[in-house]
Amino acid sequence: MQSLAQEIKSFSKANLRKQCTRVTTLSGRRIIETWKGSTVRVVEETVQPETACGYVQDNNWDLQVGYVKPYLLLGSQDAAHDFGTLRKYKVTHILNVAYGVENAFPDLFIYKTLSILDLPDTDIISHIEECAQFIEQAKKGVVLVHCNSGVSRSVSVVIGYLMLKGNQPFGDTFALVKSARPNMLTCFNVQKTHYFSNTVHYCRHTHTHDAQNSAFEQSIANT
Repeated sequence: MQSLAQEIKSFSKANLRKQCTRVTTLSGRRIIETWKGSTVRVVEETVQPETACGYVQDNNWDLQVGYVKPYLLLGSQDAAHDFGTLRKYKVTHILNVAYGVENAFPDLFIYKTLSILDLPDTDIISHIEECAQFIEQAKKGVVLVHCNSGVSRSVSVVIGYLMLKGNQPFGDTFALVKSARPNMLTCFNVQKTHYFSNTVHYCRHTHTHDAQNSAFEQSIANT
């Protein structure tokens, strides 16, 4: 058996396997890097326009479901399309607020679909009341609220519902949903939902929570 010193001495680069690295940029461009000796050869892989996404695709299924209330769950379109996951959590109703995502099991679950774009100018607050009514109707069962990734629009809907029907301040509601869905985004839709608490008649304790909500708004704006 060769000693380590002998193995190092007999080492030859010619014995190394050639390596090829495929890099996908944030815009979806694919670049192939091939090493030869001490030099690297970079070639851009041709992508047909009809198959180009313009972003990095994540093909891993996200079946994690956030438990908000015994009757209220939060997740992605993957969870909503996986029958095993739906059965596991005893889902009876599904609120689909994704854009361009079809309902997978229309004959097995009670659906409500609102195609909401994940854009800064989307008026998601205008949908809160309609979504809240559906969730209320599903309280005797279990409702899964989902968008595409389950981190933005569906989060905003759930936060808005809890403030509207549960009379909870934004800070407490945000913390509850964050604990259920840790990878949720602190984004424009979630921040806009905060202002929803100041525009509805039920918020009797607004002044009590003004200082708390103001400080909390500043904290999420800095994240």
